[in-house]
Amino acid sequence: MNTPCLDLPFSCGPSVRRKSRAMSISWGSNTVIVGGDAPVVVQSMTNTDTADAIGTAIQVQGLAQAGSELVRITVNSPEAAKEVAAIRNQLDRMNCSVPLIGDFHFNGHKLLSDYPDCAQALSKYRINPGNVGKGAKRDNQFGAMIEAACKFNKPVRIGVNWGSLDQELLARLMDENSRRAEPWDAGAVMREALVTSAIESAQQAERWGLAGDRITLSAKVSSVQDLISVYRELARRCDYPLHLGLTEAGMGSKGIVASTAAMAVLLQEGIGDTIRVSLTPEPNGDRRQEVIVAQEMLQSMGLRAFAPMVVACPGCGRTTSTFFQELAAKIQGYLRDQMVDWKTQYPGVENMTVAVMGCVVNGPGESKHADIGISLPGTGEQPVAPVFIDGERSITLKGERIAEEFQAIVATYVEKRFGGSPRG
Repeated sequence: MNTPCLDLPFSCGPSVRRKSRAMSISWGSNTVIVGGDAPVVVQSMTNTDTADAIGTAIQVQGLAQAGSELVRITVNSPEAAKEVAAIRNQLDRMNCSVPLIGDFHFNGHKLLSDYPDCAQALSKYRINPGNVGKGAKRDNQFGAMIEAACKFNKPVRIGVNWGSLDQELLARLMDENSRRAEPWDAGAVMREALVTSAIESAQQAERWGLAGDRITLSAKVSSVQDLISVYRELARRCDYPLHLGLTEAGMGSKGIVASTAAMAVLLQEGIGDTIRVSLTPEPNGDRRQEVIVAQEMLQSMGLRAFAPMVVACPGCGRTTSTFFQELAAKIQGYLRDQMVDWKTQYPGVENMTVAVMGCVVNGPGESKHADIGISLPGTGEQPVAPVFIDGERSITLKGERIAEEFQAIVATYVEKRFGGSPRG
């Protein structure tokens, strides 16, 4: 049960959302709105070889089912470009209408020209202005990609990356900096180069005919403080939708913490229209983890709801048994797995909270605050587990099948409270 924020003596919740242009990204009947008044969109990226059409389609479907509303795929070679239409067709046969974003570097101008089926099958193009070419070739090759976007009516993300900055632009800004009475440090020049590259490239794309509401910007770095500074400046100087993400965030807890530390600050300030958590997966790890982390970040901040939240205590000397930990993990996995069907069968279920607590200290109180909760016995406590539904004690479970019985109670509660007409 959600507790409203108080007007006095303090307030809570994110700042007013930065007002950006709204962009639509579509495939078939599925349209995702980025920017404007739309909620922050979650996206991810495959790590399969795009030339493997079936393997890529399977991973895209898995990411979409986990909740990725946009999925980016690498288009780095003729072999990959040839398979993009096949990937799209396979996804359509799998009833997966998630829009695909093509990630282009170095040779994107040629691939979009040589493989029109690829250009058409994608819902959006990602272009890095730092590696589309040098000198006169840069404008010609960047222009060819914008021309393809106009021809096929596709939006574009102009994605600058600190590891592949336009060296001519960087040299120009360094020369300007050397003439300042008080020159900036190297980090400040690099941050200015990121912002300038993104905005100038977007303005050039508009001069070549791409509508302003078909452009998203991103400026990826791997430092938390740099990311915050760069996006604050981008937000101040333009009204294009902004895609947030800490590049090369890292593995495991380091990647999760760094990404959350950077993006949460910006999101709290109302900056950011779409996000990706760029986690390095463990060997043979689950690519969907980055989607789950992005969703949980947004949900923990109160910006969106994707799946019922499980509240569980950290454990202490009162909870020497691992039973409550196992039950919390089992319930959390069960709820997320069920959301594939529940999100259409039970509108609003994503806002539900479930408490799995380990002892009598906070167990009953936390369980009462949740929509449905269970307070398990701690060390030395009576071996019973009271269940609370909508703040009231409902039933007491005991014996060897507490986990199975509680899961059944949760399923019954969902059906009773959220059942009704499917979302249309």
